[in-house]
This record gives sequence, C-alpha cells and structure tokens, in this order.
Amino acid sequence: MASDRSQEADYVRPVRRLLLVVMVIVLGGVFLLWRIDSPRVERFRMTVIDAVVPNMDWAMAPVTRVSRMIEDFRSYARIYEQNQELRRELQQMRAWREAALQLEQRNAQLLDLAQVRLDPQLTHVTGVVMADAGSPYRKSVLINVGARDGIVDGWAVMDGLGLAGRIAGVGQRSSRVILLTDSNSRVPVLLQPSGQRALLSGDTGPAPVLEFIDSPEDIRPGDRVVSASDGGVFPQGLLVGEVVLGSDRRLRVRLAADYGRLDFLRVLRSRPAERIEHSGTLLRPLDEGGTPLDPQTGAPFGVPVPGAEDANGTAGQPRPQTRPEVGVAPIAGPNGQADG
Repeated sequence: MASDRSQEADYVRPVRRLLLVVMVIVLGGVFLLWRIDSPRVERFRMTVIDAVVPNMDWAMAPVTRVSRMIEDFRSYARIYEQNQELRRELQQMRAWREAALQLEQRNAQLLDLAQVRLDPQLTHVTGVVMADAGSPYRKSVLINVGARDGIVDGWAVMDGLGLAGRIAGVGQRSSRVILLTDSNSRVPVLLQPSGQRALLSGDTGPAPVLEFIDSPEDIRPGDRVVSASDGGVFPQGLLVGEVVLGSDRRLRVRLAADYGRLDFLRVLRSRPAERIEHSGTLLRPLDEGGTPLDPQTGAPFGVPVPGAEDANGTAGQPRPQTRPEVGVAPIAGPNGQADG
C-alpha cells in the first residue's frame, strides 16, 4: 500500500507541474494576444469574441441576475427613503394647510368687521400657452385668448402663483405675453417690509434687476416683492417674488412664477381707477388771499358769475360768503334759561 501511494504521488506531482506550466503559457499568450496592436491580430480577437461570448450567456446568467437583484435592492432602498421624505413633507404640508385655513378664516372675519369692499372687476381669463417665442434677446409666449375674449393690451398675466408678465400684442384669437425677464420689461414694484418702491427691469436672465431704489442698504435678501400700481400698469399687491443678491452684487428678484412649466396663464381683467376731478365740499380751494373758491365755477363765494341763471331764468344771485363763527356757549341761569 505504501508503495502504491508513493507511485501515485510521484505521478501526480509532475502532472500538476505540467498543467501549471501550460496554464502560465496560455495566459501569457492571451495577454500578448490582447496587447499586440495589429490589424490581423485585431481581426483574430474579434473572431474569437464572436465565437465565444454568445455561447457564454449561460455562464453569465447568474452574474447578471445577482447584479439585477443588487440594483433592485438599491432602487427599493431609494424608493423607501423618498417615501419617508414625502411622508415628512406631507405632515409639514398638513400643518401649513391648517395654519393657512386658520389665517383665511381670521382674514375673512377681519374683512367682515372692517366692511372692506373688494374690487369685483378684478376677474381673470385663463389661456393655454401655444408657443414659446423666446430667444437669447426676447422672452415672450403666445396664448390662445385674444380680442374675442375681451383681452386688452397691457393687462397683467400670472401663472397661478406669481406675476409672469403683461399682454403686449392682441390678436383676434391669440395674444403675446412679454415675460418679466424680457429686456423690454419694466414693472414698478413694492418691496416689503421696507415699503420702498423700485423698478423691476428684465435683462433676459432668470432673475430681473431691481433699479432706482432709494435706500439699497435697507433691502435684505428674502424680502417680499409685490407689484405697485404706479402708472396704472398693474393692480396693487400681486406677488412677484423675493429679493436675492446676484453674482454681480446687484439686487435681483427670484420670480415666484415657474417659467420652466408655463402651460397655462391667467390674464387679469383690470379696470382703470376712477378719477376724481373736483374737490369735496369740506375741502374748498383758496385763492391767494385765503378766500374760499367755488369748486364748480372757480369764483370766490359771494361774487356773481356772469351768464349764470337759475331755474326761473333770472340772473343768478351771488352766493353768500359764509364762514364758521367761533362764539361762546350761553351760560344757563338759575331758572334753567340761557342768559344773554
């Protein structure tokens, strides 16, 4: 038995050495074959790959399945994290929704107590964005509402949250909207809480520039920006965005309108404010001498107006010049009657 084992060991040992040498030679030949830069060798390599790789799918199947399982597990982990994040955001949104409902109820109560009269003429019409006519030098869009819908040039346009631009061209069935980022856009705005007024100027960038600010040192990034009624261009108080400091150290506005998803736009039907031509009866204009003037004729009280006639066709009588008299209240006597 011992001699058989020794013979087997003597036989196996040379075979192992031979296989090791053959494997080293084969691996060295494969290495050299893949390292030689020659067109003929390249064609030979492609022939070997085409013959061997398609027949090795059965060997690669376990590896492919394991890699897919690992990728699926990673995707499930990402979905789980996103789900948890969405749950947290949903809880926060519910809290904000409750706070918004309470503020809305409080606002309605205060408006009712103050008997505030809201403007019933500020209605809107919604249009669909048909085409984006934007370019490096012009930022505008076309919507499918026009003169047949009562659209007027100059009306404000919103995307549902913030001011997006204004009407600058009306057709029968379509209108052009110049966005706030257009280089021709100039919009008066009000900065809160400082109360300063400024001009929002577009420069084809995503954040328009704030110009003509009286005290820039009082403005802070994050301040609220709303529209101003200067010039009668826009209604008062429309949300525009918030103040940011640009890379050029200039005050700019991060717009509340989402220009990346302008699918629908809301055109506000605004009417010009009623003008008051004459002063009231309590506030009478005075001449240089301090004499009250008639707001209708412009003549001093008590002076007849030439050519003026009353209802009977006779010449108008001069109006008496009345002024409030300052006197002393009568003192009551012992019998309850006022003494002279």
